[in-house]
Amino acid sequence: MTGPQVIVLATPVFLALIALEFAVGRARGRDTYRLNDALNSIGLGIMSQITGLFVALFTLGIYTAVHEHLAIWSMPKDSAAVWLGALIAYDFFYYWHHRAGHRIALFWASHAVHHQSEDYNLSTALRQTSGGWVAGWLFYLPMAVVGVPPLVFAVVALIDLLYQYWVHTQQIGRLGWFDRWFCAPSNHRVHHAVNDRYLDRNYGGILIVWDRLFGTFIEEDDTEACVYGTRSPLRSWNPLWANLQVYRELALDSWRAASWGDKLRVWLKPPGWRPADVAARWPRPAFDIRAVQRFDPPLPSRAALAASALFVLLLAATALLLWHAHLLSGTLLWGSAAAIVAGLWGVGALCTPRPAAVAGNP
Repeated sequence: MTGPQVIVLATPVFLALIALEFAVGRARGRDTYRLNDALNSIGLGIMSQITGLFVALFTLGIYTAVHEHLAIWSMPKDSAAVWLGALIAYDFFYYWHHRAGHRIALFWASHAVHHQSEDYNLSTALRQTSGGWVAGWLFYLPMAVVGVPPLVFAVVALIDLLYQYWVHTQQIGRLGWFDRWFCAPSNHRVHHAVNDRYLDRNYGGILIVWDRLFGTFIEEDDTEACVYGTRSPLRSWNPLWANLQVYRELALDSWRAASWGDKLRVWLKPPGWRPADVAARWPRPAFDIRAVQRFDPPLPSRAALAASALFVLLLAATALLLWHAHLLSGTLLWGSAAAIVAGLWGVGALCTPRPAAVAGNP
């Protein structure tokens, strides 16, 4: 069974848990969902899976080539110790990959997609980038060098990703001893917050002990509520723009910088860093958490119904595409992918009434 097929089988579980979380939130009077945001987040997850159909051979191919030609040992695929060790190793390297995603602008340009939602719920977990293939594979090559088989690597990577789904919720509180060892909802809520106190913390995927070891852990403070999103808000339901926004900002700053060194540093410095000459000529307002307002243009009932109906059709089409992708010709694969992405753009357009578009949102 292929990775995309596993995702297809997991999708009903994802949606059932979203429905359960929504019901619990409504019953508690703590509804954390908005239709426009949820459709956009899940749609970005769909785009990510479609992109994966075309780049998986590239990323896994590099890993396989390194394993075949540079591996120091040959680890058996039928050893439980190898599988457990590989999962722990993957989670360790994921910590550093994730940390780089917040501390190096080039990686943030991709990872920002996951943080753009100003809500925090299980649909946010499905909000994934389509650009993670650009350089993220670099972090896991040590596993290939020490001999972790490509099959084992691919499976533990999927396990690590699936584990992180359930931690994206506000409906589960503190979990005592579990919070001290594992990434849990309380720990991960902190990670998605833009508050000064919480910013760039709690990078762990399965284990939170990496954050404790390397000084990036902080507990959720009941006296300071998490504010979600990014410090450069997306303010759009356009899934293409969601993936391109930060790349465009970095490219503009790099183009405008006078120094060749600054043109490079724009991509390698932490997010938010700008060359002095660029910041002086093209200033941006300083982030003020007190001024944060969620992007929430009114969604008329007819537009909501049309967007939901189109989204359901696209979800079904994506499931069929992911399940049969390995059997399709290149032309049919590319055509189907393009049609689904165009449909997702249409969902975003339906969720954006004309006044919001006139106001300058893509």
